[in-house]
Amino acid sequence: MVISRKIQIRLNILFVTLAVLFLTVLIMYEIGYLDQLGDVLAKDNYIFYWMLLVGFLAEIVAGSMGMGYGVICTTTLLFLNIPPHIVSASIHSAESFTTAAGSISHIRLKNVSKSLVKKLAIPAVIGAIIGAVCLTYLGEYYARITKTVIAFYTLYLGFQILSNAFKDKQSKKLKRKTNLTRLGVIGGFIDSFAGGGWGPLVTGTLIKNAFTPRFAVGSSTIAKFILTLTAAITFFITLGVQHWNIILGLLIGGIITAPFSAMLTAKLPVKKMFIIIGTLVIVMSSITIYKSVFS
Repeated sequence: MVISRKIQIRLNILFVTLAVLFLTVLIMYEIGYLDQLGDVLAKDNYIFYWMLLVGFLAEIVAGSMGMGYGVICTTTLLFLNIPPHIVSASIHSAESFTTAAGSISHIRLKNVSKSLVKKLAIPAVIGAIIGAVCLTYLGEYYARITKTVIAFYTLYLGFQILSNAFKDKQSKKLKRKTNLTRLGVIGGFIDSFAGGGWGPLVTGTLIKNAFTPRFAVGSSTIAKFILTLTAAITFFITLGVQHWNIILGLLIGGIITAPFSAMLTAKLPVKKMFIIIGTLVIVMSSITIYKSVFS
């Protein structure tokens, strides 16, 4: 059964990851660095534990709806007054690992079109580098303006997510011609600059234009992994590694949930989740905009 194979693959990834984390903590304990780890986890009013919860919930949404991880994480971090460049850098650092797990699953399940990946990934890498470099400098020197722009974008995505709850299922039709180069560049730039948005824009466009859903999702996931890794490396070069507590929280929370996303897809009431998540993103983005403009 396809779902059971997918779950087994991700359970194996989860087991290996948790084993590595356990060994890392054990080694830190043996060499006397466990206190320093505790200090890192307690930084910024224990934000690590909040990020653990956010990563857990965001991966549930992404696993059930095929999109939303970056949007939820970005909206939450902006709401918590984290600078925009730190938001995107942290999300892409953590997401490098979660998208790798998803990519391995799709490759093993043969949900990938190599030609579609190439047409999306190369432009996405270019867009991701431009977006990360722009955010590094705009985010530092024009933090308030950048934060407001990104909050307006997540507000727009919130309405897009909400609208999905009320869309009728589309009947099969001829595949529309899609400019994949332009889609990849724009998707890569927006995802890197805004901290998310690849799923709603790119995967959503491919499915809307009648690409086979399994190949659209699988190929888009591989391209997303490549652009995420590119953005993370670019941020590392321009900013260095900052806020390990945020990265670890998002990473561990997402990895714990990832193996069960296939099961959740069949069980969770997706329409209601669209409404809840869309409304939550709209409210939090609106508050962020209000704080940015009037504070």
